[in-house]
Amino acid sequence: MALERGRLLIVDDEILIRQGIKHYVNWEQEGFEIVGEAAHGQEALDLIEVVKPDFIITDIVMPIMDGEELTRIVKEKYPHIEVIVLSSFGDFDYVRSTFQNGVLDYILKPKLDAESLLAVLRKMKKRLPARKIDEEEALNTFVANAVRKMLSGYEVEHSLKLTDRFLHRKYCLVSVEQRDGTGELSSAVKTWINSGLSEQGYICFITDNILLINGDNFKALHSFLENTVAIKYNLQLIVSGEFEDFMQIGKIYKEEILKLIKCSFYFPDIPVLTVQHLHITVTDLEKFHLDWFINEFKCKRFDSAFAYLEDHVAAISSMYTLDVYEYKSFFSNIIFNITILLSNMEYEIHSLEQSKYVYLKGIEEANSAEEVVKKLECFLRDTKTVINTVKTKPENVNIKNIIAYMNEHYREPLTLTNVAQHFHFNPSYLSSYFSTHMKEGFSEYLNRVRIEEASKLLVAGTAPISEISGIVGYSDHSYFCKVFKKMTGLSPSQFRRRQWVEKS
Repeated sequence: MALERGRLLIVDDEILIRQGIKHYVNWEQEGFEIVGEAAHGQEALDLIEVVKPDFIITDIVMPIMDGEELTRIVKEKYPHIEVIVLSSFGDFDYVRSTFQNGVLDYILKPKLDAESLLAVLRKMKKRLPARKIDEEEALNTFVANAVRKMLSGYEVEHSLKLTDRFLHRKYCLVSVEQRDGTGELSSAVKTWINSGLSEQGYICFITDNILLINGDNFKALHSFLENTVAIKYNLQLIVSGEFEDFMQIGKIYKEEILKLIKCSFYFPDIPVLTVQHLHITVTDLEKFHLDWFINEFKCKRFDSAFAYLEDHVAAISSMYTLDVYEYKSFFSNIIFNITILLSNMEYEIHSLEQSKYVYLKGIEEANSAEEVVKKLECFLRDTKTVINTVKTKPENVNIKNIIAYMNEHYREPLTLTNVAQHFHFNPSYLSSYFSTHMKEGFSEYLNRVRIEEASKLLVAGTAPISEISGIVGYSDHSYFCKVFKKMTGLSPSQFRRRQWVEKS
């Protein structure tokens, strides 16, 4: 009988630190195993499902996603994983916040040594439920762990132990995804798939949704996956080509499975997706002429503008090589542009403004191109209703001038009183006058203008958030953060991190 080793994932943007930790200790002798490493938090999250760590050793200050955000997400999604924080002396405020998220210990980098690290890990390991495994299970675990390492890019030493569990000479990898995007497979589904595929050959669930299948009759396997497995549990299966060299698993996963997973966004109706589906010829995509589209809108030639948009949507929705973030951004930008155009053309768009953010969120969370297109179609139906209502906001020189003045001077410390003085209004009259014509209050409109501009600055550059708050007209940084979160649902730092992660 043998005790299972503790599994370590190292996260640090400095490769020398990662290498140092790997070579500090004879990990196997101490009862631990390093199963992966990552240069930042987002990369670590991508690896967790593959390498299944018990412990994460993470730096605090890292690009793309820092250790504080990584810790928060890990403890929400994987509360059983223990986290150790590495920090410099100047990072203590960050370290304090990670303790609130569930970190159990931290080590200062200048004092990092083998004994202090092992002491913390041993203490944490005692918290893990002890589990003894027999020789058969130990061998299966050995093979599964080796495959996980290969999937994450590690090279493993060739050993007969890696292949003597398999009866056949051919393999393939399968990624199993819930088509409704609900997440992990249930144990019942995994048990059923394992049982159903046992007649095809050896099967091993390497992660919660990656299978390694060993067999000979892959034609029958594809038929079974498509006609039985996918239909019974509403799954989409992504299947690699068959291969004979077991040591090619990492290469096949990177070059076929990961590529197909990205492309699956454009093929939601195909139950079993293979590289053969990517042989569909993709023609060069003609650039969307936004200036022409805007001009058609301004001239109220709505039919031609919508027809042009619909043709372009159909074209890009078959472009499976197009990055998903870029695809979604196109739809979001169209919604923003149409809303602004209708507002400038004096249409009554209060209800459309309110529903706009629902559609934008739906696009962001969509699991397929088909879902994104449906969100745009709903938005366009609402848009056409606004247009066909005919009734536009009454032409009023005063309100137009007030809005123009606020849009031009929003960076300044505007108040209802000083704007009223500028236009020779009584402040209380201006408040009522503004709400009547704009369907929102003076402060609400001013905050919306400022927050939309702040959002652009947060995405476009690296200026400190405190500086951005001043740029857009807020003298109180904490008030800016409060207003920003109320209007977007995220703090400025969370908003910036999310945008940078999606771009990476």
